[in-house]
Amino acid sequence: MLPEQVAPDGAADPVAGDGAASGHPQDEAGAAAQAAAQAAEAAVARLYGEPLLRLPNDLYIPPDALEVFLDAFEGPLDLLLYLIRKQNFNILDIPMAQVTLQYLEYVEQIRQSNLELAAEYLLMAAMLIEIKSRMLLPKRQDLLVEEADDPRAELVRRLLDYEQIKLAAKDLGALPQYERDFQRPSLPIEQGDAVVWPQVDAHDLQRAWMDVLRRARLTQHHRIGREELSVREHMSAILRTLQSARFVEFADLFGGQAGVPVVVVHFVALLELAKETLIEITQAEPFAPIYVRLAYSPA
Repeated sequence: MLPEQVAPDGAADPVAGDGAASGHPQDEAGAAAQAAAQAAEAAVARLYGEPLLRLPNDLYIPPDALEVFLDAFEGPLDLLLYLIRKQNFNILDIPMAQVTLQYLEYVEQIRQSNLELAAEYLLMAAMLIEIKSRMLLPKRQDLLVEEADDPRAELVRRLLDYEQIKLAAKDLGALPQYERDFQRPSLPIEQGDAVVWPQVDAHDLQRAWMDVLRRARLTQHHRIGREELSVREHMSAILRTLQSARFVEFADLFGGQAGVPVVVVHFVALLELAKETLIEITQAEPFAPIYVRLAYSPA
């Protein structure tokens, strides 16, 4: 039956006849491609990749194939929460009669098609029926004064917790995820076995050497030595200098001294001589040169 549906007029195809009569392979290939394109356009369906020009008369479609579920639920709590939110019921005051009836109708539908899936829903249905039965029971006389616990309290707590987790999961799902919303770029780098050394410039070598010297100065040690200097010896040297000259300029007294420590001791010796009135330090006028001489002593 299939060859008749695919090409019912194959014997009267003028293109195929011309190709066969001419005997050229290119004309035959073109005719076959044109026939396949026409068959694909006229096909109403495909069976194992082959186009069907019309549906078979003995086609059977099972009734289960036409079942459509508009809402998909992840579990009994998801279904129960959907029924409550869809009808704007107060979750703290659930009308158990209406919700239980709607819940049982859905469970009956899935029980007919998938018994394993309906087992979990049947457990929740039994819980709903139990809560409904406990609410219908008359209250005892000793419990009228004190308010009894609501049988729906545990179910309400589970529904509220599930709703919070569901909203949190929805917020997490909205965040961008790796390999779903974005990809990390990658660039392959070819690495060879040969070692390639970088070119060192003379300026780079100079900067490296200066850096080494700078670090060496930071770690160098400074040694302080101790030198013994006598003030009395310098006092005697000053007196000998003044004995050979009447007046000596202040700066000339330090001409032969070398080093800061020696000059300081020499100056201290000069002050000690002035303190003991062995020498005199004089100046003719302001900003004039300072002279040093031996102290005058009457004969």
